[in-house]
Amino acid sequence: MCQQERREISRGITYAAINSSTWQSRKPGRPTGATREALARPFTTTARLSRDHHFDTLKFVQRLQMEGFSEEQSVAMMKVLSDVIEESIQNLTRTMVLREDQEKATYTQKVDFAKLRSELLSADSTESALTRGSHERLTNELAKLNSRLRDEVQRTQASVRLDLNLEKGRIREEANSQDLKIKETETRIEQETAALRERLEAVKFTTLQWLMGVCTGTAAIILGVWRLLM
Repeated sequence: MCQQERREISRGITYAAINSSTWQSRKPGRPTGATREALARPFTTTARLSRDHHFDTLKFVQRLQMEGFSEEQSVAMMKVLSDVIEESIQNLTRTMVLREDQEKATYTQKVDFAKLRSELLSADSTESALTRGSHERLTNELAKLNSRLRDEVQRTQASVRLDLNLEKGRIREEANSQDLKIKETETRIEQETAALRERLEAVKFTTLQWLMGVCTGTAAIILGVWRLLM
């Protein structure tokens, strides 16, 4: 995988270097024997350290010369391109990890995931047990509360029934007392009415007697006057 990525990077950088070149002067020519020997040898960034090129430098220089670049320009572009490829590969390798490190990280993640899963299952079971216990406790408390409310309702109903019965008895007694008073009042009214009727009869009889006496006296006076006139 790393070799394939390196090849792709080398190919892209090669095309970019060729297309973006700003060289203006092109001289057709073929590499000489000395040039071939120099190009066949690996180029070095320093006099002491050697490095492996990731592409065919001789073929690259020859291709540039075939395209019209001079030998110095081709060699300079090859060196620049080699440095760019080397730097790009170094940057790429710095961001990559070894397979062993990746496997270790994967194993660590799996272990952490298994541990987290175990902790979640344990927490879930503990939470379920706590929830179940809380539910049972609430159920028992609700049952006790329902029983207490039922007793309170029954006592309240009994007290209300007793109060209603007492109130009914009191109302009944009050009604009887009012009935007695009404009857007494009616009896007294009847007695007074009878007494008034008797008094009216007596007054009527007395008035009739007085009228009869007045009429008799008037008739006697009229008769005496008539006799005197006759």
